[in-house]
Amino acid sequence: MNQTSLVYRKEILDILRDRRTLISMLVVPLLAMPAIIFGMSELMMRMVQQARSESATVMILGAEYAPTIVERLGRNPLLEIVEPEEDYQQQISDKNLRAAIEFPQDFESRLAAEDMDADLTVTTYYHDGEIRSEFARRTVESALASFREDQVAVRLLARNVDKKLLEPFETTSLNVASERAVSGEGFGGLIPYMIILLTLQGAIYPATDTTAGEKERGTIETILASPVSRTSLAVGKFLMVLTVAICTSILALASLGVSSRIFASSDRAELATQSGMSMAMSPEGVVAMLLMVLPVAVMFSALLLALALMAKSYKEAQSYTQPVVMVAILPAIASLLPGIDLNLKLALVPILNVSLSCKQLLSGTFVWNWIAIIFASSCVYAAVAIGDAAFNFRRESLLFRT
Repeated sequence: MNQTSLVYRKEILDILRDRRTLISMLVVPLLAMPAIIFGMSELMMRMVQQARSESATVMILGAEYAPTIVERLGRNPLLEIVEPEEDYQQQISDKNLRAAIEFPQDFESRLAAEDMDADLTVTTYYHDGEIRSEFARRTVESALASFREDQVAVRLLARNVDKKLLEPFETTSLNVASERAVSGEGFGGLIPYMIILLTLQGAIYPATDTTAGEKERGTIETILASPVSRTSLAVGKFLMVLTVAICTSILALASLGVSSRIFASSDRAELATQSGMSMAMSPEGVVAMLLMVLPVAVMFSALLLALALMAKSYKEAQSYTQPVVMVAILPAIASLLPGIDLNLKLALVPILNVSLSCKQLLSGTFVWNWIAIIFASSCVYAAVAIGDAAFNFRRESLLFRT
């Protein structure tokens, strides 16, 4: 233990003298969470508000067949009617036009004649996935639905039939999910992704510098010649990398907690909730997420240390460790996809299981059996990574690969 402690203190002092380490360990995690919470939420709210407030350009095809509803659409302040052109579909695809409405021939005349066999289909063309085109479509369809209800009311009145005959009951919907649960479903997938990515990035540089960096500087031979066992050397270096990774995680989570608290008490919180971008988070969930990330930090630290030890130069070590970032990002991104929920198979998939679990924890949902399975499996993966790193430190061919 004395030898391990000596190696650990030496490595910590070395790494703290490096400006790049301090930036990746302190500055980046402290600034990343406020940037996400305040920057992204502000940007998204502005985009939604702008899309809802600005008038959308809409082209009407066959306007002469539906003068009444065209006149209604023209009075809508959210719509700007433009002259019809043949390339309306291309204009919508190019986002130069928000939507187009096509009325069938003799629409209103056949509607007034109450021809039950007539095909009176009004087609709306829009750009799926483009938020302003979506708002234009909803505005147009709302106007069409209102016109249709008026036509039904006129026909029922002409037959002395009460409109309530078609509406024997009403429906309403109430949201039973808490604000934290809604926030967890929205931003709950993005936050664990960022925490895992920051933890990985925090471990990459110290793991590379303490192995391949020492080979490149020619100092690893001196360390190996000192009266320190290989095991103490491996454990000391590993604990240093783990310390940096955990510090990065703690600072990121602390920044997340403080930023979410400040945002929740600001005047933007209510507007964000109305826009479907609630940022309410459970403090208990933030702390629990730290505990879930710890085994992942251990796994990253040991894995990166083992990979970097195989390299003979700092540049080569980077080529070994960067693919780990891609491997870590893919399952973390998968947790953002809708419809992916925890099950026994996913609970055993590294990184993905932690991302899905943290998503639940941030929303205030604690499913203890899944938490136990995920934590245990993450510890197993971390133990395997530690064993591989310790084995590599006993291989002379890797230690003296210069």
